Amino acid sequence: MSYDVVIVGAGPIGLFLACELRLQGVRTIVLERRTEIDPTLKAGAVGGRGADILTRRGIVELLGDLPSMADLMGGRKPAAQSLQAKTAKAGPPTVGHFAGLWILRGGSTPAGMPIIAGQQALEVALEKYAIELGADVRRGHALTGIDQDDTGVSLTVEGPEAYELRAGWLVGCDGGRSAVRKLTGFAFPGVDGVITGHQALVEVDAPDFFPFGWHRTEHGLLARGPMPQRVLAAEFDGPPVDRSAPVTREELQASLRRLSGTEVTVTAVHSATRFTDNTRQAETYRVGRVLLAGDAAHVHPPFGGQGLTLGLGDAANLGWKLAAEVAGRAPDGLLDTYTTERHPAAARVLHNTRAQVALLAPGPRVDALRDVFTALASTEEANRLLTDLMGDLDLRYEVDCDHPLAGRYCPDLSLTVSGTATTVADLSRSGGPLLLDLDDRSSLRDTVRPWADRLEVVTARAEEVPAPVVLVRPDGYVAWAGEDADGLRRACARWFGSPR
Repeated sequence: MSYDVVIVGAGPIGLFLACELRLQGVRTIVLERRTEIDPTLKAGAVGGRGADILTRRGIVELLGDLPSMADLMGGRKPAAQSLQAKTAKAGPPTVGHFAGLWILRGGSTPAGMPIIAGQQALEVALEKYAIELGADVRRGHALTGIDQDDTGVSLTVEGPEAYELRAGWLVGCDGGRSAVRKLTGFAFPGVDGVITGHQALVEVDAPDFFPFGWHRTEHGLLARGPMPQRVLAAEFDGPPVDRSAPVTREELQASLRRLSGTEVTVTAVHSATRFTDNTRQAETYRVGRVLLAGDAAHVHPPFGGQGLTLGLGDAANLGWKLAAEVAGRAPDGLLDTYTTERHPAAARVLHNTRAQVALLAPGPRVDALRDVFTALASTEEANRLLTDLMGDLDLRYEVDCDHPLAGRYCPDLSLTVSGTATTVADLSRSGGPLLLDLDDRSSLRDTVRPWADRLEVVTARAEEVPAPVVLVRPDGYVAWAGEDADGLRRACARWFGSPR
């Protein structure tokens, strides 16, 4: 069997991209060097726009019953944290932190509320769904060589036996040490780290050796929770000498002792990872027929849990554009907008994580800076700005339309279609573009008839009408909004190609 697209990496980004491509009928194969899902401690939730993306494709329903934060806390109340304690009041719930300051109280819309699901559970659900959609997922198959030309990509793969694979396109979703990126020669500039950090699930001889929550100490940062066994330790003593070396019980114990100022003993290690705060980003996300997404395209420290959201945004943006290219109906330059739209989105994350590292550093000068930052962030406008930034909720793409909604993520409007209640999220399951006629504009519906083979037209009544007609791209962003037929026609041609 031949394939249109090969994805390297069966983490959440590679698997979600496979689902996106299969929804568009693209013949897709996923290669993963690991034989099983990596059990190492990783993200415990998906927040911000990433949660919205998963919801609109129905992925959340595949995760089963999800725990609440109270379940994870085992009945404990979270430790009071800085601004959270000082400004506790009625209003939107706290949804996250910035540099260990639990100040993020909800975005400018109800969007982006966290989904409490571990990364491994997400990968299980995504892999099952990708296979049900028809993707070929091969575990224990490692990419060893890439040779591309004008018509496709030839790959050398080491599995149970060596073989070659030919496809039209290759996407590297294989993490921060991406083989695809290195073999292709993508430039990956950035800033070196200044910390050595660990995340781990451990057992200790003194369960109450340090308070729950995030705490700066003389040597760095020590955080416990939300589960009793979970710890995050970051010391500002330079990057790790060898990030690939196994994390030992003795290494973890020494770090916890230095940071806590106690003689705590680690009696068991269930899972552990080592990280630093280097920030790097590929100069472009496409070289010929090879593309990058997720951590393969950008790396940053885990503070704020932005990695999954950022990567899911990459996959959602790339999937429909690459599918259009495979189908031969992509307008000129469409695939290049993947880099022009997503590169700035990642640059923002790299920038704010560097700022968080600066605010987490030990010392009296940073103490003063955090106090000033806390006071500023208590204002409604600043808090909303930070929350939207951390959740990717304020992102706006350039779409050649001056309506306030254009270029932004389409809100999950409550709709009535032919007497049946529905939402934008419900209408987005298939992964195709939508034209929402919210004001019975038959002339505008006629305008898009030439694109009827690739555009679903929905006439609906809405509780809130942000624009008479809204054109929504498959990734959920508004390509055009308003009532001008010429503008709508230009938008359809720009994003969805020439009419029939």
